[in-house]
Amino acid sequence: MNQIQPLSTRERILHMMKTAGPLSAKEITNELQITEMAVRRHISSMERDGLIESKMIRQTMGRPTAVYGLTDTAESMFPKSYHNLTLDLLNALAEETGEDMVNQLFERRKEKLTGRYESEMQGKDFNEKVRRLAEIQNENGYMTECTAQEDGSFVLKEHNCPISKIADQYNHACDCELKLFETLLDTKVERTECLVQQGKRCVYVIHKQ
Repeated sequence: MNQIQPLSTRERILHMMKTAGPLSAKEITNELQITEMAVRRHISSMERDGLIESKMIRQTMGRPTAVYGLTDTAESMFPKSYHNLTLDLLNALAEETGEDMVNQLFERRKEKLTGRYESEMQGKDFNEKVRRLAEIQNENGYMTECTAQEDGSFVLKEHNCPISKIADQYNHACDCELKLFETLLDTKVERTECLVQQGKRCVYVIHKQ
């Protein structure tokens, strides 16, 4: 039988801040029953790692006190189920109006992304466009890896897909991503592996213009 592993001190501090909001070093010390020096070491380490940030609050008496709260980076470590809500809404829309309407939503998303990034491709040569596309996907959480091939083409690997749960049910999302790449790069792009089709990653071969 698997046993639940106890939380580390750092994890306990994060959970405390998640449930109680920003806390002072003294409040953390009192809750954990460890020395204030140990708490400040953890605070310093967590600030350096970008997990917590401090702000000063005024007291009715005495000097302002520093309290520590979670950053967006730390918030992202807690479980989220946004895809469940999205799928529920898309399923309801499909039941009411048919799946074609859902596909139209993905098309509109593609057009919106095209408009957002098209200007960034202007004035760039083929290689620069591909590198910028890889950067864009990486910024959006796809954990990309881009490799140039001897024939001038590129292989773009996405090791993560933030919308995989949605794309697993609505494959048109994947089709729109492929079309987005072709539009932004103005060249033929071929998908050779896909996460939602039992692949280990999404792999695209970007043919030379």
